[in-house]
Amino acid sequence: MEQNRAGDLPVPLRLPLLILGFMSLISGVLAGLARLGWAVPVPSPQVLLLHGPLMVCGFFGTVIGLERAVALGRRWAYLGPLLCGLGGLALLLGQPWQGGAALLSGGSAVLLAATLHVVLRQRELFTVTLALGAGSWLLGNLLWLGGMPPAVVVALWMNFLVLTIAGERLELSRFLPPSPRAKAVFLLIVAVLLAGSAAVLLQQWESLYGLGLAALALWLLRQDIARRTIRERGLTRFIAMCLLSGYAWLAVGGVILLASGGLHGGGYDAALHAVLLGFVFSMVFGHAPIIFPAVVRVRMPWHWTFYLPLLVLHASLCLRLAGDWQADTRLLAAGGLVNAAALALFILSTLSSVVRGARR
Repeated sequence: MEQNRAGDLPVPLRLPLLILGFMSLISGVLAGLARLGWAVPVPSPQVLLLHGPLMVCGFFGTVIGLERAVALGRRWAYLGPLLCGLGGLALLLGQPWQGGAALLSGGSAVLLAATLHVVLRQRELFTVTLALGAGSWLLGNLLWLGGMPPAVVVALWMNFLVLTIAGERLELSRFLPPSPRAKAVFLLIVAVLLAGSAAVLLQQWESLYGLGLAALALWLLRQDIARRTIRERGLTRFIAMCLLSGYAWLAVGGVILLASGGLHGGGYDAALHAVLLGFVFSMVFGHAPIIFPAVVRVRMPWHWTFYLPLLVLHASLCLRLAGDWQADTRLLAAGGLVNAAALALFILSTLSSVVRGARR
């Protein structure tokens, strides 16, 4: 077993943070199903209005904050995932949402501080991108705490996830480094995304955000080493499949926003779930066999069943987007149920892989 670095948090103390994050995930999924008309138990009636904050802030905020703290190796950085986990817990227990939002804002502030600490140590394009994602999330949380509805600040929350993933892929691009021209194009795309999220806040020129998402998807498809590793076998090929299919969903989300003119109306559900489920969770599925062992120090040996959650996720999104396209609530509800099944399969696949690794 790998030893913890001096000043880092021991592995057993990281597990409660991870559990808090998954509590937000499960509650957020149940809230989403209840909103689609399924008779599922929810912790409190308030949770029905907090599906998005629980998923983006409660779950991803905790998990990404934990990953960043592990990478930094400083105990103070773990305050970020702790505050996010407690914020999600406050929301799902039916406490006044302002208390949960305040905790989540504090957690995002710690994540930004941890990321800026990394920027000061390593001033690279990928660290700046990570900082812009963390800053967008903090701003979105503060605006939400100040009274803006989640539907208005959602582009800032999306920036958090999209820019975090883009920054992490840039970090790994040392094996196939982008040219100076490609880096300049990337900076331009990030500027469009930031301007687009401001446009969503102002409810003007919202399609600019869709342009930024679609452009980023094309840039990642062109630059990522996954275009080459897709020819490999086993885990390497699986990760490449997750990445490339995720980029395709990011492009779909951007095109939907361009076609609908913004994050409103019938395009709202389709665009958000194409990006936040199709893109983001494809990345989660692909990176889990690498990140999960690094965070909790377990083995996750490759198995072909890793593909099952990914295939179910893509099928569920096709079903859900068809429901949005045809304004068919039955298709939409069925797609949401299969969305939840894909996430449940992912959790089971991860746990079974950990068990196989422990037996070996």
